Amino acid sequence: MTGNAQPPHMVYAYAVLRPTPEAARAVAAVRGVADEQVGLVETGDLAAAVGPVPAEEFEEDALRAGLERLPRLAALARGHHGVVAALAPLGAVLPLRLATVYRDEDRVRQILQERRDQFLPLLERLAGHVEWGVKVYTDPGDPRDPVDQADHSDSADQADSGARDDAAASEAAGERALGPGRAYLAARVRRRRGAEDAWQAAARAAARIAEEAGSLAVGRVAHRPQRGELAKAAAGGEKAGGQQPGGAYAGDAHAGGAKARGENIANDAYLVPAARAEDFRSRVLAAADGQPGVRVEVTGPWAPYSFSLPPEAAVRPEPA
Repeated sequence: MTGNAQPPHMVYAYAVLRPTPEAARAVAAVRGVADEQVGLVETGDLAAAVGPVPAEEFEEDALRAGLERLPRLAALARGHHGVVAALAPLGAVLPLRLATVYRDEDRVRQILQERRDQFLPLLERLAGHVEWGVKVYTDPGDPRDPVDQADHSDSADQADSGARDDAAASEAAGERALGPGRAYLAARVRRRRGAEDAWQAAARAAARIAEEAGSLAVGRVAHRPQRGELAKAAAGGEKAGGQQPGGAYAGDAHAGGAKARGENIANDAYLVPAARAEDFRSRVLAAADGQPGVRVEVTGPWAPYSFSLPPEAAVRPEPA
């Protein structure tokens, strides 16, 4: 073996926490992203939950390629969150970014020592707090013609639609009295107007929800709204990223990932005292209740993913 040979394993880091016997027992009972045994790397009053992972799968190029494949990304997120979730009940935990990988445990110890003055105050601040996620989507309704779908709507959808559906049905019936070309153009205008109305309604709802949530939370992070394949995965109940892994609570008849339609216009995380967690959830859902054209998801409580310091780059080239 030469001095530049790739070591067989690298070290995947999951979270920073206080070293305690309870934490050591907790990590000993869980497996990581590569089905590896997780353990603690300690230095003084800090520890990192880590596990050995195959270098051929987690070196920089292989890792980057894997993260571009949604199934691989989702599998990593589930494994990562499984370790963090096992530690979260023990006290303050700083979850590290998904796919944080170091060359060896010595490098992990060095990071803990170099950033001790950042990690310790964060652990103090986050003790006794949890993260909740709040997403607001437009929900423009069924894309089929409202008259054609009348026999297929369930009672909840009919109740939510009310007078707006009656007006839309009347408008659609008038369109069918036109010639085919004019009817097609009129229908496109109607649908575009409906989408714009839904976006405006969702924006107003998002502002009301943010005001209510902000009165209960001690911190907020506005994440970029989800788009494309990531949004589809989230709508299907599979959280592909590290920010909000897990399931969702239904904020209305359409929440909880039952539908993939609608544009995500708000994707916020809130830091909430654990003692007010259920109050937060109920009041946010109440603020969203009865808003037509809006779908709201409230997820959590999680470890404070969005309020931990971003770690250094996932894979750092080390001197030979």
